[in-house]
Amino acid sequence: MQVARLSIFPLAGALLFPRALLPLHIFEPRYRAMVSDAMARDRRIGMIQPRDETAQKPALFDIGCIGRIAEVEALDDGRFNLILEGLTRFRLVSELDVTTPFRQVEADTEAFAADGTDPDPLGIALRADLEREARRYADAKGYAIDWAAVERLDDEGLVNGVAQVTPFDVATKQALLEAPTIAERADLVVQFLRFFRLDDSDGDDSGATLQ
Repeated sequence: MQVARLSIFPLAGALLFPRALLPLHIFEPRYRAMVSDAMARDRRIGMIQPRDETAQKPALFDIGCIGRIAEVEALDDGRFNLILEGLTRFRLVSELDVTTPFRQVEADTEAFAADGTDPDPLGIALRADLEREARRYADAKGYAIDWAAVERLDDEGLVNGVAQVTPFDVATKQALLEAPTIAERADLVVQFLRFFRLDDSDGDDSGATLQ
């Protein structure tokens, strides 16, 4: 077991994957304190989804992802704009009893040693299925997509980018995070895109842009 102490940012719908980037705007005082603390130490923050968004101190899913603050902009009013770079997924071992305003946990990364290596490329058919279902989903929801930019993405960037920006529910997002390999994640993304495209009750029709 490889256990480390980790400050966490519980945020529903925000997925961070190894080697992916996640922009964040930090405005709550407790998370501003968390960023200041991370910058003074190792720049690491654990992104993890809460199981219940309405609870004061919600229970957490078992799996999250450690991010390193790659870029930070400190605003005059104390807020921060960050870009987190994903390092490795982790399994929550236990929550620590702390006096800080932000939550801290013991996190185990041992099961995710492969997160540090480049994944195998997707099969041609799976890549084609993913691009096709992404187009169909975007057309059905009325989203504006720069498809030329999408086609230039490598397999990992495409799979994780779609998983990050598509407005799936929390449980669906968690399933994508926990997929063992990029190929398995890609297969799930294809299935979810198809399912939610055909489900009239799903979706935010306000529009989105994938870049």
